[in-house]
Amino acid sequence: MKHFDYIFTGTGLSALMTVYKMLLSRKFNDKSILLIDENTKKTNDRTWCFWEKNDTLWEDSISQQWDSALFANEDFRRNLDLKPYQYNMIRGLDFYNPVFDLISKQKNISFVNQKVLEIEESENIILIQTDADSFSCSKLFNSIYNRQKIENQSKYPVLQQHFIGWFIKSEQPVFNPEQATFMDFSVEQRGNTRFMYVLPTSRTEALLEYTLFSHHHLEKAEYESEIKKYIQNLGITNYEIIEKEQGSIPMTCYPFWKLNTKNVINIGTSGGWTKASTGYTFKNSDKKSTELVSFLQTETDFTKFHKRNKFWFYDLLLLDILDRKNVLGSTIFSSLFKKGNPTLIFKFLDEETTLSEDIQVILKCPKILFIKAVFHVIFKTIK
Repeated sequence: MKHFDYIFTGTGLSALMTVYKMLLSRKFNDKSILLIDENTKKTNDRTWCFWEKNDTLWEDSISQQWDSALFANEDFRRNLDLKPYQYNMIRGLDFYNPVFDLISKQKNISFVNQKVLEIEESENIILIQTDADSFSCSKLFNSIYNRQKIENQSKYPVLQQHFIGWFIKSEQPVFNPEQATFMDFSVEQRGNTRFMYVLPTSRTEALLEYTLFSHHHLEKAEYESEIKKYIQNLGITNYEIIEKEQGSIPMTCYPFWKLNTKNVINIGTSGGWTKASTGYTFKNSDKKSTELVSFLQTETDFTKFHKRNKFWFYDLLLLDILDRKNVLGSTIFSSLFKKGNPTLIFKFLDEETTLSEDIQVILKCPKILFIKAVFHVIFKTIK
């Protein structure tokens, strides 16, 4: 059985960001590192988006940027000037390829294309059993999501951001490549929080995603039927589907950090790195991975890594409302974006606002809903 200093079970966004930054820091050249994943990351399996004011470490992976976004519902449409932010899109392979290219050149890092079957932790060593081999390590970074454990509890709401997206090429030049559609709630809600998300890359090309914040997935045909209907409403009569993608991202304030031990840390979705109220992953993982690489240089006890902040409570309030009355998502987001300052809202969603700025954003939301949610959350927490 081969032993490593660090093993990463799962090589999703959070794991690859962390390893990449460990390499750039040059502080871990003497450490043996193993990455284990049944997926070789050779396809465009997902698209990430995030807003940022400055250049980032991932600038070369960005395929499209927008300075403007559209928010809409059945009653109004608002063009959002995002400056000084830009809304950025990264395709899966544009992120995976440069990261794996750097990893492949390192003598101290190995990758195995295997499925993790079991993880067993003792006091000073962790054993990992795959479908083909066994490994051991001193420190484990786990990003394999334990869905059953999280969803088989009732204290913290668990919704899903689930979607199917089509990259299409239209014969009609209907898209505005200068503007992304951030949320379009004009689609039928049908008792849920449902919206269309559109990322145009030219006058004739765009990614359209039919997205829900709700508890249960739909039949594939329902997502695709709604995408077809939306395309028709745009005035498109002839188009080609270039690629398809689909996903489901847990939205929860479950205290993942309580599952960490001295030598095992859960990262990514498994560590609560996804922004609970929106399902956005890229920016949060970027921040958390930077914090983790810095932490590794001074600390050895993973139970000390997490710090809960005020934004965790804000997210919990929204999820509490959507858990009990899922159809209210359009009302809440519409009240926020109808008259709110877009740059302040994005700053708030990035968890970078002061308390006075928090209040400016929160006061745009339906006050009675959130006051009731405060009492409901407190009652539920102390039971």
